[in-house]
Amino acid sequence: METDSGASSAASKGVRMVHAIYPERDSLFRSIAVSSEVLKANQKYFCVQCTQCGIKMKKLLKCAKCKSVWYCSKECQKKNWSTHKPTCHADERSSGLYKLVRMFSVNPVLMGYLKCGIVFECGLLDNPRIGFDTPFLARVEIAIEPSDPLNFGGLYVNDPTVEEKLEGMLQVNAITPWPSPSMQAPLTPKRLNTWREARARYNAEGFAEDPVGLLEFIGHRCTDDLTNSMTAELHIPKMTLLCAMIRAPFTSVSAITGIHKTPKSAASCLEFINSHIRADTQNQLFLRTEMTEQDKEVIRAAGRNEDTFSVRILKEKMEREQLYAGLLQSIRPVAT
Repeated sequence: METDSGASSAASKGVRMVHAIYPERDSLFRSIAVSSEVLKANQKYFCVQCTQCGIKMKKLLKCAKCKSVWYCSKECQKKNWSTHKPTCHADERSSGLYKLVRMFSVNPVLMGYLKCGIVFECGLLDNPRIGFDTPFLARVEIAIEPSDPLNFGGLYVNDPTVEEKLEGMLQVNAITPWPSPSMQAPLTPKRLNTWREARARYNAEGFAEDPVGLLEFIGHRCTDDLTNSMTAELHIPKMTLLCAMIRAPFTSVSAITGIHKTPKSAASCLEFINSHIRADTQNQLFLRTEMTEQDKEVIRAAGRNEDTFSVRILKEKMEREQLYAGLLQSIRPVAT
């Protein structure tokens, strides 16, 4: 990691980290970013359903513990508790995943690249019947990282001088398709019914030739299965399929390596999403939030090489994205 804004305080522990910023980063961000006004207007298209009966709602009654499921009444909450209890885990963030997932979902730039990555990961180009005769589900692993990469490095090496209050930002760590080695169980009857209803509705609305599946946003977790999540239907437009099929390379810029082209893939789509969010220094996209201790501990645990699911997912992200290219190899004692 290289920087033009100074070195990390981790240098006092024998580690030096710097981070370089491409001079035109801000202007490049503004040229493609969705405006705050458009994002605010788009929120009217986002709503949730009662987890028990399925009625669509604008006003939320959410689970006070995990903040990731919603009910139209206390009666529905009581009926659903036996089903929800095994996957209900406390979330330190006051709104849970909801606000961040909502703002990500109403952003056409971010969702466009996420859908392109899902096309690759779920094999939609390889099997033309997926999304038509056969459902697909894409599990999107999200997490909160420091908006300042130097603070990420400080947490990773457990630097005690890192400030307690840190600004964080949403990051997409992975897309996992169903079925896969980590997701072998069949879709639940409820999810299968959700997909069938969505497929029928898109057929009726003139999108019979577009794939339809399910999208699950999932927060950091310690095991493969138990966590808080949000599931929604997912429509893949023809244009997204065409973009994935053409595989036009990304043109990326780096303060160190300059301009270079990266083949389009699920990994490069995720790297674009994460870089775009990181470049949003003014929180135009509404994807920044204060980090919780849960968020910080995942990064510290990665630095300790702990073997948890969240750590494995984060390490995989670090290995594939340019920002972290030197971090895993270069964090070493400075010669004295």
